Amino acid sequence: MKKSLVTLIAMSAALAAGSALAFPDKAVTIVVPFSAGGPTDKVARDLAVALGAQLKQTVVVENVGGAGGTLGATKVAKAAPDGYTLLLYHIGMATSASLYRNLPFKATEDFEYLGMINEVPMTLIGRPTLPASNYAELVKWLEANKGKVNLANAGLGAASHLCGLLFQQSVKIDMTTVPYKGTAPAMTDLLGGQVDLMCDQTTNTVPQIAGGKVKAFAVTSMQPLTAPALANLPTLDSQGLKGFNVAIWHGLYAPKGTPAAVTGKLNEALRAALKDADFIKKQEALGAVVVTDGRLAPAEHKKFVAAEIDKWGVAIKAAGQYAD
Repeated sequence: MKKSLVTLIAMSAALAAGSALAFPDKAVTIVVPFSAGGPTDKVARDLAVALGAQLKQTVVVENVGGAGGTLGATKVAKAAPDGYTLLLYHIGMATSASLYRNLPFKATEDFEYLGMINEVPMTLIGRPTLPASNYAELVKWLEANKGKVNLANAGLGAASHLCGLLFQQSVKIDMTTVPYKGTAPAMTDLLGGQVDLMCDQTTNTVPQIAGGKVKAFAVTSMQPLTAPALANLPTLDSQGLKGFNVAIWHGLYAPKGTPAAVTGKLNEALRAALKDADFIKKQEALGAVVVTDGRLAPAEHKKFVAAEIDKWGVAIKAAGQYAD
């Protein structure tokens, strides 16, 4: 009996090892925890093409939006740990720990880290009819309209919410926060003049800035950006908000317990995909910077996320903005 049990365990281990070695033998799904058409979705769809070429398998994108990205993240955390269901999440991987009191997953415990993808600066933009043409004029307008300014965001925990939160704290001017269910409706109302300002990722704002559909006031990086539509935009740091530096990063994750042989293959494929010339070109055109440093390694990316959890926890708790 004991010998049969040992044999069974050995056979199961052999089958698992064989399955890992054969990975992937079917399509891989990347879950994006936001609606289609948003900035994170754009990154995922570009990556899916480059990653699929490396894995020699189809990589599909599934949008599972809701609750600031936590619904999609929870789905992946509870998925089979076989490498066929992955999560592409932005900075919400770190901020959700402070934003949500009853979060159904733990960012540093319930996932296998595969590596960081890119960093995306933000842009401070306004409605086309806003009576300010540069950042200095914007500050004067904000001071003259305290209590009347509407600041849009794509929902609690969204990149635009976080950037807007820090901007309000930095300029020491309270604004009326207007949350939307996604970036698209927030941008629509900004274009239509229903709200005044939004701070959002360059991956979402560059087309609007290039088309002259919004007023652009500054970028949130420490250095000016080289993308054509952003080349003449000053940094908030250079405009008086010293040290203001907000970049929304994206990372790739698998469910906890995914075999090391599988995560190793995924990390190797991710590293190669991030060197794909077409992927790099598409990211650069949107102002995003593809990661090439140590954060490509799972352990280093996890260490980075842990530090981000601490950093954003301070800002979120100071603002007192939570979800149930």
